[in-house]
Amino acid sequence: MSTPAAAAAESKPPFPPFTLATAQQKVKAGQDAWNSRDPEKVQFGYTPDSIWRNRDTFLRGRPAIVEFLRAKWSRENGYRLRKELFAFTDNKIAVQFWYEWFDEEGQWWRTYGLEDWTFDERGLMRKRQMSGNDVKIGEGERWFREGVEVDDVKIGEEHW
Repeated sequence: MSTPAAAAAESKPPFPPFTLATAQQKVKAGQDAWNSRDPEKVQFGYTPDSIWRNRDTFLRGRPAIVEFLRAKWSRENGYRLRKELFAFTDNKIAVQFWYEWFDEEGQWWRTYGLEDWTFDERGLMRKRQMSGNDVKIGEGERWFREGVEVDDVKIGEEHW
């Protein structure tokens, strides 16, 4: 039997059904969690049996999510992410995102992508699908430099 404290620990407001304001809040909370680059923290935004597709990788459950994120952030150095609400319904949110990172040779990349999220009644993500494309960029093309707030960067329509 779940205690009230355990149930509260296993929830992430805002809860569905989403409004424009709560969907935007959920997106920015996800952005902040991922920008922490802390897989142990990030996993608690997902149900214990969450289903993921990240490009060509299929995962299920928090332990797999933690392992995946550890490997991802060990390869993607200098990772900085921005997410924006694309669309939403009662318990689903679609997100457009951009993130920048550099590889072991020092080459900078910008990843452009879309995510499809489905939430349970406790506000935990039970399904996440991600499609993304990596584009080589030069140092001078970077948007999300250290000291720059990712939400302050103007991203033109050609990148939406």
